[in-house]
Amino acid sequence: MSEASALHAELSSRHKQTEVGVIPDDWDVEPVNNAFHICNHLRLPISEDLRVRMRGAYPYYGPTSIQGWINEYRVDGEYALIGEDGDHFLKWRTQSMTLLVRGRFNVNNHAHLVRGSTNLTSWFYWLFSHRDLTPFLTRQGAGRYKLTKAALATLLCPLPPPREQRAIAAALSDVDALIGALDCLIAKKRDLKQATMQQLLTGQTRLPGFTGKWTRSTVGSLGSWFSGGTPSMLVEAYWSGRIPWVSPKDMKVVRLHDAIDHVSEKALGAGTRLLPKGAILIVVRGMILAHSLPVARAERPLAFNQDIKALIVSSKYDSDFVLWWLLVHKPLLLARTTESTHGTKRLPTEALFTLEIAVPDSGEQTAIAAVLSDMDAEITALEQRRDKTRLLKQGMMQELLTGRIRLV
Repeated sequence: MSEASALHAELSSRHKQTEVGVIPDDWDVEPVNNAFHICNHLRLPISEDLRVRMRGAYPYYGPTSIQGWINEYRVDGEYALIGEDGDHFLKWRTQSMTLLVRGRFNVNNHAHLVRGSTNLTSWFYWLFSHRDLTPFLTRQGAGRYKLTKAALATLLCPLPPPREQRAIAAALSDVDALIGALDCLIAKKRDLKQATMQQLLTGQTRLPGFTGKWTRSTVGSLGSWFSGGTPSMLVEAYWSGRIPWVSPKDMKVVRLHDAIDHVSEKALGAGTRLLPKGAILIVVRGMILAHSLPVARAERPLAFNQDIKALIVSSKYDSDFVLWWLLVHKPLLLARTTESTHGTKRLPTEALFTLEIAVPDSGEQTAIAAVLSDMDAEITALEQRRDKTRLLKQGMMQELLTGRIRLV
C-alpha cells in the first residue's frame, strides 16, 4: 500500500458518514432543538414610533443588525441570533446569517434567539453563519423567505466535544478580530488620506521646501477634453476586441485597469475613441450623479461611452495631482449638476469647465501627488491583506467546522 493510500485509510477509519456528511467518529449529530435552546419567548416586538420614545442605552436587534437603542432590556447573556424572515437568506455566501450578541439587549420578532448549555452558543453562531438555509425556508410572497421555528428546530448540527468546539470558536474568533482590526485601520487611513487631500490640495498645508505662489486657472484649461460614445451594437466586429470600453458602471475605483465590456480597434472612430494611459475620466450624465460623482484615471489605453468626459492633461500639469484635486472637490462638482425634464442628472460642460482651480508649480504638484499616491497604495495593500484574511477564514471554516482539520 502506498503512503498516500495508507494515510487515506487511516483518516477514513477516524471518520463516519452521517446525515450532515463525513465527520470525525467522536462527533455527534443532533437537531438544533436537542443541542440548543430556542428562546423566542425573550423577543420584544416594538414599533419604530415607540422606540423613538423609548430611546436609551440598550441595543434593539433585528435579524442582521442593531435597529435602534431603547431604555430597557429583556435579554441578558450570550445568545446567537438567526433571522426568521428576510431576503438576507439569499446572501449567505457574503453575509453572515447569524449574530453573536453578549450583554443586555433586546431582539425583535424577526430573529430567533438560540442559547447553548452543554454545547457552546458560539458553535451555533459559527456553524450557521455562512450555511445555505434555502432548502429549509418557506416563501412569503415574491423575494420574501421565512425560517420558521419548527424548521430551525430540525436543522441538524455536527457537534464536536465541547473542548473542541471551544478551540474552533476561539480560532475563528481570532481571525475575525484580525479582519475587524484591519477594517478599523483601513477606515482610519482613509480618513487620514481625506484630511491630507483637503489640506495639501487647497494649499492649507505646504510640503517642506515649497513656498511659491499658486496660480488660478479653470478645470476646462487643464488640457484637452473629449466626449465618448457607443459603437453600434449591431456590428459584432466592434465588440470582439480587447480594448476596455468604460461606462459609469465600471467607475467604482480610482485607478481604471479594465472594464466589463471590450471593443475592437474597428470601433475606434465608429462611435468611441481611444484614450491614452493617464487620461482622467469623469461621469457627467446618469442617475449615479444623484449621490456620487465618479472620477478615475486610466491606467492603460481604453475607450469610453457618452456618459463620460475625458481629460488628457496638459504637460504643464501632473495628471495625478489633477486626479486628486477633482476627487477632493467632488462636492463642488455635484453642486453644479442639473436635472433634465426626463429626470436624468447631468453635469453641464460649462459648469465643469468654469470651475476654478488653484495650482502650484509642477514640482509641488508632483510632490503632492506622490504623497497621496503613497497613502493610496498603503490603503490598497491593507485592503488586499484583509481580503486574503477573509479567504483564509473561509478556508478555516470549511476545514474546522467539518472536522477535516482537528485542533485538539
